[in-house]
Amino acid sequence: SPPAITIRQIHSTLTHLVAPGSGPFVSVEGHALLEGDGLMTALPGVLPGTQTAGCVPVAVIDPEKCAVAVFHAGWRGTVAGIVEAGIGRMVREFASRPGDLLAAVGPSIGPCCYTVGKEVQTAFTKKFPYGAQLFQQDQLNLWEANRRQLLEAGVPPASITVVAECTGCARNAAGQKKYFSHRIDHGVTGRMMSVVGIVQTH
Repeated sequence: SPPAITIRQIHSTLTHLVAPGSGPFVSVEGHALLEGDGLMTALPGVLPGTQTAGCVPVAVIDPEKCAVAVFHAGWRGTVAGIVEAGIGRMVREFASRPGDLLAAVGPSIGPCCYTVGKEVQTAFTKKFPYGAQLFQQDQLNLWEANRRQLLEAGVPPASITVVAECTGCARNAAGQKKYFSHRIDHGVTGRMMSVVGIVQTH
Protein backbone atom coordinates (compact mmCIF):
# COMPACT_ATOMS: atom_id res chain seq x y z
CA SER A 1 0.00 0.00 0.00
CA PRO A 2 1.21 3.57 -0.61
CA PRO A 3 3.10 5.17 2.28
CA ALA A 4 1.13 7.62 4.42
CA ILE A 5 3.10 10.78 5.27
CA THR A 6 2.28 12.77 8.40
CA ILE A 7 3.82 15.67 10.30
CA ARG A 8 3.92 16.76 13.94
CA GLN A 9 0.92 19.08 14.08
CA ILE A 10 1.38 22.39 15.89
CA HIS A 11 -1.76 24.45 15.04
CA SER A 12 0.12 26.60 12.52
CA THR A 13 -0.25 27.66 8.89
CA LEU A 14 2.93 25.80 7.87
CA THR A 15 2.46 23.51 4.85
CA HIS A 16 5.14 21.18 3.50
CA LEU A 17 5.58 20.17 -0.13
CA VAL A 18 6.20 16.46 -0.77
CA ALA A 19 8.33 16.42 -3.92
CA PRO A 20 11.24 14.42 -5.32
CA GLY A 21 14.17 15.02 -2.99
CA SER A 22 12.07 16.49 -0.17
CA GLY A 23 12.00 14.92 3.26
CA PRO A 24 12.74 12.65 4.95
CA PHE A 25 9.34 12.95 6.59
CA VAL A 26 9.48 9.88 8.83
CA SER A 27 12.20 8.52 11.13
CA VAL A 28 13.35 4.90 10.98
CA GLU A 29 11.11 4.30 14.01
CA GLY A 30 8.13 5.62 12.03
CA HIS A 31 7.79 8.99 13.78
CA ALA A 32 6.99 12.21 11.91
CA LEU A 33 10.09 14.41 11.62
CA LEU A 34 8.66 17.73 10.43
CA GLU A 35 6.32 20.15 12.18
CA GLY A 36 3.40 21.85 10.48
CA ASP A 37 -0.27 21.44 9.66
CA GLY A 38 -0.46 20.96 5.91
CA LEU A 39 0.97 18.65 3.27
CA MET A 40 0.70 18.87 -0.51
CA THR A 41 2.05 16.85 -3.40
CA ALA A 42 1.83 16.11 -7.09
CA LEU A 43 3.65 12.78 -6.61
CA PRO A 44 1.63 9.64 -7.32
CA GLY A 45 1.87 6.82 -4.82
CA VAL A 46 2.14 8.76 -1.55
CA LEU A 47 -0.66 9.64 0.85
CA PRO A 48 -0.32 12.94 2.70
CA GLY A 49 -2.38 12.65 5.87
CA THR A 50 -3.61 14.61 8.86
CA GLN A 51 -4.51 13.15 12.25
CA THR A 52 -7.48 14.61 14.07
CA ALA A 53 -9.64 14.05 17.14
CA GLY A 54 -11.96 17.03 16.86
CA CYS A 55 -9.99 19.46 14.67
CA VAL A 56 -11.09 19.83 11.06
CA PRO A 57 -9.41 17.79 8.32
CA VAL A 58 -9.63 19.60 4.97
CA ALA A 59 -8.66 17.79 1.76
CA VAL A 60 -8.17 19.63 -1.54
CA ILE A 61 -7.81 18.01 -4.96
CA ASP A 62 -6.71 19.58 -8.24
CA PRO A 63 -7.87 17.11 -10.91
CA GLU A 64 -6.43 19.28 -13.70
CA LYS A 65 -2.86 19.48 -12.35
CA CYS A 66 -3.01 16.09 -10.55
CA ALA A 67 -2.10 17.62 -7.19
CA VAL A 68 -3.55 17.16 -3.71
CA ALA A 69 -3.29 18.77 -0.29
CA VAL A 70 -4.51 18.03 3.22
CA PHE A 71 -4.76 20.47 6.14
CA HIS A 72 -5.24 20.18 9.90
CA ALA A 73 -7.46 23.08 10.95
CA GLY A 74 -8.18 23.51 14.63
CA TRP A 75 -9.51 26.87 15.76
CA ARG A 76 -6.00 28.36 15.85
CA GLY A 77 -5.09 27.13 12.37
CA THR A 78 -8.49 28.20 11.05
CA VAL A 79 -8.27 31.74 12.44
CA ALA A 80 -4.70 31.95 11.10
CA GLY A 81 -6.00 31.02 7.63
CA ILE A 82 -4.24 27.71 6.96
CA VAL A 83 -6.66 26.60 4.24
CA GLU A 84 -6.61 29.89 2.33
CA ALA A 85 -2.81 30.10 2.64
CA GLY A 86 -2.48 26.47 1.59
CA ILE A 87 -4.50 26.99 -1.57
CA GLY A 88 -2.35 30.03 -2.31
CA ARG A 89 0.67 27.77 -2.14
CA MET A 90 -1.00 25.22 -4.46
CA VAL A 91 -1.37 28.06 -6.97
CA ARG A 92 2.34 28.83 -6.67
CA GLU A 93 3.68 25.26 -6.60
CA PHE A 94 1.38 23.56 -9.09
CA ALA A 95 -0.14 26.48 -11.06
CA SER A 96 -3.50 25.35 -9.67
CA ARG A 97 -6.54 27.40 -10.60
CA PRO A 98 -8.86 27.71 -7.57
CA GLY A 99 -11.89 27.29 -9.81
CA ASP A 100 -10.69 23.78 -10.73
CA LEU A 101 -10.29 22.60 -7.15
CA LEU A 102 -12.46 20.13 -5.26
CA ALA A 103 -12.50 20.20 -1.47
CA ALA A 104 -13.87 18.20 1.45
CA VAL A 105 -14.32 19.39 5.02
CA GLY A 106 -14.20 16.22 7.10
CA PRO A 107 -15.73 15.14 10.41
CA SER A 108 -14.75 17.31 13.38
CA ILE A 109 -16.23 18.84 16.49
CA GLY A 110 -19.52 20.36 15.34
CA PRO A 111 -21.25 23.61 16.29
CA CYS A 112 -23.58 21.47 18.41
CA CYS A 113 -20.73 20.48 20.75
CA TYR A 114 -18.09 23.20 20.40
CA THR A 115 -18.50 25.86 23.08
CA VAL A 116 -15.65 28.37 23.13
CA GLY A 117 -14.56 31.32 25.23
CA LYS A 118 -14.58 35.02 24.51
CA GLU A 119 -10.93 35.04 23.35
CA VAL A 120 -11.78 32.62 20.53
CA GLN A 121 -14.85 34.62 19.50
CA THR A 122 -12.78 37.82 19.50
CA ALA A 123 -10.05 36.21 17.39
CA PHE A 124 -12.57 35.22 14.69
CA THR A 125 -14.58 38.43 14.68
CA LYS A 126 -11.41 40.55 14.44
CA LYS A 127 -9.94 38.46 11.62
CA PHE A 128 -12.92 37.80 9.34
CA PRO A 129 -15.67 40.18 8.17
CA TYR A 130 -18.07 37.23 8.50
CA GLY A 131 -16.62 36.16 11.88
CA ALA A 132 -19.78 36.86 13.89
CA GLN A 133 -21.79 34.62 11.54
CA LEU A 134 -19.68 31.62 12.61
CA PHE A 135 -21.14 31.68 16.13
CA GLN A 136 -24.47 30.73 17.62
CA GLN A 137 -24.05 32.41 21.01
CA ASP A 138 -20.79 30.81 22.27
CA GLN A 139 -20.79 27.83 19.90
CA LEU A 140 -18.35 27.93 16.98
CA ASN A 141 -19.02 26.39 13.56
CA LEU A 142 -15.57 25.32 12.34
CA TRP A 143 -17.12 23.57 9.32
CA GLU A 144 -18.54 26.86 8.06
CA ALA A 145 -15.35 28.73 8.96
CA ASN A 146 -13.30 26.45 6.73
CA ARG A 147 -15.95 26.40 3.99
CA ARG A 148 -15.80 30.19 3.93
CA GLN A 149 -12.00 30.07 3.61
CA LEU A 150 -12.30 27.73 0.66
CA LEU A 151 -14.78 30.13 -0.95
CA GLU A 152 -12.52 33.11 -0.24
CA ALA A 153 -9.66 31.22 -1.90
CA GLY A 154 -11.80 30.84 -5.04
CA VAL A 155 -13.09 27.27 -4.76
CA PRO A 156 -16.61 27.12 -6.27
CA PRO A 157 -19.41 26.46 -3.74
CA ALA A 158 -20.57 23.37 -5.65
CA SER A 159 -17.04 21.93 -5.44
CA ILE A 160 -16.99 21.91 -1.62
CA THR A 161 -18.34 18.93 0.34
CA VAL A 162 -18.93 19.42 4.06
CA VAL A 163 -19.36 16.03 5.73
CA ALA A 164 -21.04 17.72 8.73
CA GLU A 165 -20.56 14.84 11.16
CA CYS A 166 -19.69 15.86 14.70
CA THR A 167 -16.89 13.88 16.34
CA GLY A 168 -18.47 14.73 19.68
CA CYS A 169 -21.95 13.31 19.22
CA ALA A 170 -22.24 11.34 15.94
CA ARG A 171 -23.38 7.76 16.52
CA ASN A 172 -23.48 4.69 14.29
CA ALA A 173 -26.53 2.51 13.67
CA ALA A 174 -25.85 0.59 16.90
CA GLY A 175 -25.78 3.82 18.90
CA GLN A 176 -22.03 3.72 19.47
CA LYS A 177 -19.82 6.79 19.19
CA LYS A 178 -18.43 6.98 15.63
CA TYR A 179 -15.33 9.11 16.16
CA PHE A 180 -12.57 9.93 18.59
CA SER A 181 -12.98 13.31 20.28
CA HIS A 182 -10.27 15.03 22.32
CA ARG A 183 -12.85 17.34 23.87
CA ILE A 184 -15.57 14.81 24.67
CA ASP A 185 -13.11 12.10 25.75
CA HIS A 186 -11.26 14.58 28.01
CA GLY A 187 -7.93 14.25 26.22
CA VAL A 188 -7.65 10.45 26.51
CA THR A 189 -8.52 9.29 23.02
CA GLY A 190 -7.27 8.01 19.70
CA ARG A 191 -6.88 9.78 16.36
CA MET A 192 -8.53 9.53 12.95
CA MET A 193 -6.36 9.87 9.88
CA SER A 194 -7.58 11.62 6.75
CA VAL A 195 -5.45 10.97 3.68
CA VAL A 196 -5.56 12.03 0.06
CA GLY A 197 -3.42 10.88 -2.84
CA ILE A 198 -2.87 10.41 -6.55
CA VAL A 199 -3.16 6.99 -8.15
CA GLN A 200 -0.51 6.05 -10.68
CA THR A 201 -2.59 5.25 -13.76
CA HIS A 202 0.15 4.24 -16.18
